[in-house]
Amino acid sequence: MELDAELSALAAQEDLSVDLVRRLLQHPGARRSVALLRRDLTGELIAEIIELGSVRTLAANRSVPSRIRARFAEHGEPAVRCAVAASVRDEPLGLLARLAADPDPSVRSFLAMNDHLPAGLLEVLAADSEASVRSSVVQRWRDVPDNVRRVLLTDADPDIRSGSARAFAPPADLLSGLLADPATRAAAVAYALPTPELAADSDSDVREAVASHPDLPPALRDLLAEDQDIFVRSAIAARADTPQAIREQVVATLEPDSPVAEWLLAFRRGGHTCPPAAPASPNLTRQQAESLLARAGL
Repeated sequence: MELDAELSALAAQEDLSVDLVRRLLQHPGARRSVALLRRDLTGELIAEIIELGSVRTLAANRSVPSRIRARFAEHGEPAVRCAVAASVRDEPLGLLARLAADPDPSVRSFLAMNDHLPAGLLEVLAADSEASVRSSVVQRWRDVPDNVRRVLLTDADPDIRSGSARAFAPPADLLSGLLADPATRAAAVAYALPTPELAADSDSDVREAVASHPDLPPALRDLLAEDQDIFVRSAIAARADTPQAIREQVVATLEPDSPVAEWLLAFRRGGHTCPPAAPASPNLTRQQAESLLARAGL
């Protein structure tokens, strides 16, 4: 392990004495680890981290006392307010409402990620003037009331409509409009009956959605088995009701023409796996920690 990584690992080690933590603050990488990960920061260490310029990282540490994080919500740098907005509680009362009215849209976007945000403020953010904020609401809010869902599904921004159609089940009276909208048609297919028109759509995402539909008629299944798009054919091959002979014919055509296509096919089949996480670094003794700090000149 490289020296910088060793120092960062030491900075996150539990039960590390305060004098060693203070020495680690002189190393930028280790200081970020201290500021973000330690749960035992004293008032003196917090003040020193702020003085050394790592307030943005400190603002993201959920173990920092609420009264201090509330101060960060008034910080002049939007990045600091973003860090605190993502996870701060409503302490003191009204803090979340102030962040919902922050002039910087990035702060309001991060606030939409906050698990402590009440439904009333999420509804305010769902009507935000900035599309990026509304998009954050779509990505994070699942138990959306019908009135908000309708607004998002019919948003003026096609990206918001598209994301909403993938995130929320649409009300039945909106389905025809969503199927007519190029931005939402592919996502809306899951809630409609597959038709020859949808199976022949010029958008391959729509045809792929039809190919994955649980109620796909055999005639449309066999038609899509010969689709020009590799991902549509792959969806047919993955169906449990595809006859073995057709599956074998389709699989023989699934030869991606690029590494990206190959990765996407593996991902959609569920065959993509992330590398295993690196094993946790063993805790260092006081003597080992002193030796490491000496090597780093701290």
